[in-house]
Amino acid sequence: MIEIKTPTVLQAFLPVLFLVIFISLNVFVFGDSSLDGSNQIVLILAAAFASLIAGSLGHKWLELREGIVQSISSAMSSLLILLMVGALTGTWLLSGVVPAMIYYGLQILNPNIFLFAACCVCIVVSMATGSSWTTAATVGIALIGIGKALGIEEGMVAGAVLSGAYFGDKMSPLSDTTNLAPAMAGTDLFTHIKYMTYTTIPSISITLIIFLIIGFGFEGAGGEISETQLILSSITEKFEINGWLFLVPAAVIFLIIKKVNALPSLLTGALLGALFALVFQPDIVAEIGGSTDIKGMYIGIMKALYGEISIPTSNAMVTELLHSKGMSGMLGTIWLIISAMIFGGVMEKSGFLKKIAETILKLVKSTGSLVASTVGTCFFFNLTVSDQYLAIVIPGRMYTDIYKKKGLAPENLSRSLEDSGTVTSVLVPWNTCGAYHANVLGVATFTYLPFCFFNIISPLMTIFFAYANIKIRKLKTQDIA
Repeated sequence: MIEIKTPTVLQAFLPVLFLVIFISLNVFVFGDSSLDGSNQIVLILAAAFASLIAGSLGHKWLELREGIVQSISSAMSSLLILLMVGALTGTWLLSGVVPAMIYYGLQILNPNIFLFAACCVCIVVSMATGSSWTTAATVGIALIGIGKALGIEEGMVAGAVLSGAYFGDKMSPLSDTTNLAPAMAGTDLFTHIKYMTYTTIPSISITLIIFLIIGFGFEGAGGEISETQLILSSITEKFEINGWLFLVPAAVIFLIIKKVNALPSLLTGALLGALFALVFQPDIVAEIGGSTDIKGMYIGIMKALYGEISIPTSNAMVTELLHSKGMSGMLGTIWLIISAMIFGGVMEKSGFLKKIAETILKLVKSTGSLVASTVGTCFFFNLTVSDQYLAIVIPGRMYTDIYKKKGLAPENLSRSLEDSGTVTSVLVPWNTCGAYHANVLGVATFTYLPFCFFNIISPLMTIFFAYANIKIRKLKTQDIA
């Protein structure tokens, strides 16, 4: 019988170093498209590299394979939810639910409180879409244009846009990172969202107050809101917008309040979206399906659920916003998660994560220092790995056992992952998120960075809560084992 050796700190860190080097190379070579597959390949290669080191220490392949299967299985619920989120976004777009949210959200714009209003609009849109990228590429661009017309510094406008956009990116149940973080930490989606509100609401409140204070120094300009009006008219010329559409998200919220599991809640939301599409937007369903008969309507609904749909309007910006990829749009993220879980499974089964965790644990003296260490690790991976998802996945796998040993509930970890891993990605110029937003908004990262108040305050807020021992949930005695 071959004796299994304990890995050294260097051996444990080598696969992570391999991953950091080649992910950074991918970002340099492929840019934003590194998420299309090259990062997934590197994760699998890093897993193979970790397996070779583990093999030299006496671990059998069957043992490592078991770790991979267990790792992927632990994320299966999240993968299913991601598929359901894809279906829901498709039918909510087709039914007019998302356009209605955008329509009413845009109308709160007021030139006298532009930065405050811009942030609020992006909060609404990002909560509706679950995507900071979509929010910035559509409404964000419009707001940059309006801000310029009003004579407001573009860095300030971009900061307001991204603060609002990342609120939804970390709080919307439609967001992939909102689903990813609890999957990594070992808690459920809605417990995670509820627990995030404790730090997120103060962070966004402070952010909005700052934008209001900044806005006091601006004179209101009343003649340059025509771009917003064009967006509103483009939406209403295509969709029937009314208050009944809000029954769909209200139903999902009701199910969530009643603690119905995320999967059936989201499925209900997707099916209600399909029903409301047939009732309120039959012309659009027929347009997507190719005919007005039953077959065409069926095709239109099914395409919204599983595939890519685009609803053309007279406004190119609105047309770009009214676009969904359904379940198929989630496959790239699912591929990334599976690849990351393969890497995580090998790292965990070989004892590498345990060794890294033990090294970190020696430096941790309190709950505050543990959370601060988590936040710092997430930001480190955003700086080095240059990928938002990996800045959640890898620290999530590293810290799970440490939080458990400290008697802390997994939602403490999932909140810390989001409060740092999700929101700080846009502050790094060479991170895929930072590069994307700088390109889309036409504002350099270091120009908008000082005004991304929400993204800066969020990690500091979660550290403050930890050191002050505010809303730090403990595990029950029977769960600590």
